[in-house]
Amino acid sequence: MRIGFIGLGNVGAPLARNLQRAGHALTVRDLDRERAAELLEHGASWAESPRMLAEGAEAVITSLPSPAAVATVMEGGDGVLAGLGHGSVWIEMSTTDAAEVRRLAALAAERGAATLEAPITGGCHRAVSGDIAILAGGADADFARCRPLLEAMGGAVLHVGPLGQASVLKVITNMLAFVHLVAAGEALMLAAKAGIDLGRAFEGIKASSGTSFVHETESQVILNGSYNIGFTMDLACKDLGLAQALGREFEVPLELGDRVAATFERARTAYGARAWSSQVVKLLEDACGQPLRAPGFPSELVDDGGG
Repeated sequence: MRIGFIGLGNVGAPLARNLQRAGHALTVRDLDRERAAELLEHGASWAESPRMLAEGAEAVITSLPSPAAVATVMEGGDGVLAGLGHGSVWIEMSTTDAAEVRRLAALAAERGAATLEAPITGGCHRAVSGDIAILAGGADADFARCRPLLEAMGGAVLHVGPLGQASVLKVITNMLAFVHLVAAGEALMLAAKAGIDLGRAFEGIKASSGTSFVHETESQVILNGSYNIGFTMDLACKDLGLAQALGREFEVPLELGDRVAATFERARTAYGARAWSSQVVKLLEDACGQPLRAPGFPSELVDDGGG
């Protein structure tokens, strides 16, 4: 299939490589052309504008950092919408706002193009390994048509429901992950202050009813000191803001969500927007004067498939 792919960041680039390995013809674009170097070396084409990328593509995929970035890429004279052809499909893989997806989908429909949302979940590292989970939202026929592409990029593929519902569920899962991250940091700090070896504490929690996917993955990059989870503080704050907006929309008090959002805002102020999201635990490390480190943890994330 002829595919246009926009957004070659920590998630987008490996997703695009997976499509390329599956034999699809790729045209790519990113604000930083260097991010496309490997894809171009293996036969992908470069588009000078989103419109040019969309022209002639059977499917256009976006994987971008915010709803505002998606709107910029989609709209305008050189946007994707200007180049979408009748019978094509736009696959939105960003973590975004459900209402915004539906708004842009209506504009795509005016061009005769379908829309499927397909945000990913399960950690950026799993986009590289090809077993990232994908949540899909849209019409049954559009999901069936796009499923082979989704399965080429990821592992488990779940059709959540109509357009917009996958975006909502993705925001919910991210909120839950950030709550777990702050909790994992507090648990490890309690263990450290109690004099428990943190390597053994990690394994004990992992074997317990208190474990989580976040503990089994992100606690590793905390304990090895790299913090490198491939996801930045500004993205975490954006996603938590989307969750808070859902709480207001549906009149659900988010006591934990709001507290964790405030904690991440403090961490962004302290360590910068481009700090890794797992550095939120540094607030606790700094307050307690105790780094959370355990010898023997590798510098790269080790994913044993737990969750």
